[in-house]
Amino acid sequence: MDTIAIPALNHPVDATVDIPGSKSITNRALLVAALAQGDSILENALFSEDSEYFAKCVEQLGIPISLNPALAKIQVSGKGGDIPAKQADLFVGLAGTAARFITALVALGQGEYRLDGVPRMRERPMGDLATVLQNSGIAINFEGNPGFMPYTIYGQQFAGGHVRLKANQTSQQLSALLMIAPYAQQDTTIEVEGTMVSQSYVKMTCRLMADFGVEVTQTDDNTFHIKSGQRYQGRNYTIEPDASNASYFFAAAAVTGGRVRVNHLTKASCQGDILWLSVLEQMGCQIIEGADYTEVVGPEQLQGIDIDMNDMSDLVQTLGAIAPYAASPVTIRNVEHIRYKETERIRAVVTELQRLGVKVEEFADGMRIEPGPITPAAIETYHDHRMAMAFSVTGLRTPGIIIKDPGCTAKTFPDYFTRFFKMIG
Repeated sequence: MDTIAIPALNHPVDATVDIPGSKSITNRALLVAALAQGDSILENALFSEDSEYFAKCVEQLGIPISLNPALAKIQVSGKGGDIPAKQADLFVGLAGTAARFITALVALGQGEYRLDGVPRMRERPMGDLATVLQNSGIAINFEGNPGFMPYTIYGQQFAGGHVRLKANQTSQQLSALLMIAPYAQQDTTIEVEGTMVSQSYVKMTCRLMADFGVEVTQTDDNTFHIKSGQRYQGRNYTIEPDASNASYFFAAAAVTGGRVRVNHLTKASCQGDILWLSVLEQMGCQIIEGADYTEVVGPEQLQGIDIDMNDMSDLVQTLGAIAPYAASPVTIRNVEHIRYKETERIRAVVTELQRLGVKVEEFADGMRIEPGPITPAAIETYHDHRMAMAFSVTGLRTPGIIIKDPGCTAKTFPDYFTRFFKMIG
């Protein structure tokens, strides 16, 4: 479908929902399982464009992988750090995690590996990771602009040692280096230069590495030590529901004054976007946590908030989409790096809110959104899954909201609208 109309509700949402597995954890688990010795079975794995591009790349590198979408299960037969394929032409679509993680993975190989993606992926930053690999002696041939796809990597094993990396635009390049470091030729110390964005995702990476048997020592916020010779061990691993994707369902409770329970997701999650619960709590929602679920109950009136969202930047769109319904302004800060995501996200949110008649002030690193009435409109999604999902929540309160290109949610949540409409009855 080219568009989906969102039905405005005249009653609060009241629902219990199940959310597919985390994209971020699925793709990290795919990488470490590919490097592990022996078989791993990933339960509740996400099946979406991002994870399927990643899985196909792993398979093209000669690492056996078996997908079972019906059971949300992936089996990976790890080769203990060996990359069997000596040549591969790898396509990552618009998957930033696949782009960064596969780039690092093939550096461990002994061969010639070309990587490319869709046009927007060719604009997303890869240069800091590439520089580290080049400084360790790995040759990279850029076909266009240096630091951007497409390029060919001539793998000859990652040297390790003391490396410096910038992580001010994305933390995925740091996570990529962390995960391959146990297979380097010597111990690795990674020193992050300057400001690191999205630290919660780095913590997720270290926690997953530990779950598969590899230890990372962190001496301060910006320095990581990984001993060479450690090896991931194949295992059965259950992936948490995606906290980012759960945010839209929790937000539905918030804007309608309703109740939404998400099964199998709690504040103990390793995902930084579980912090969304604290955002909603500050805005007046009640958070109820069970042993194996979390429930959000919305207030009669949401309150405004002034918040640094650097550690949960994938939720900027979710907050932006519900901000007009608050009693006072919502200010979002310290997220300049989201200008380099699937789309230029700060500009996209500001543009679409203005299309709805909302008063918004744009900053270099965020925005201030004024409460006020919304004018019905068709929302441009810019091929960005999170634009479509976030603004679907806006439509629950305001009649006449239409989402263009709803199929873009296939990137991380292919059946999003099926589950969304089921939630609202």
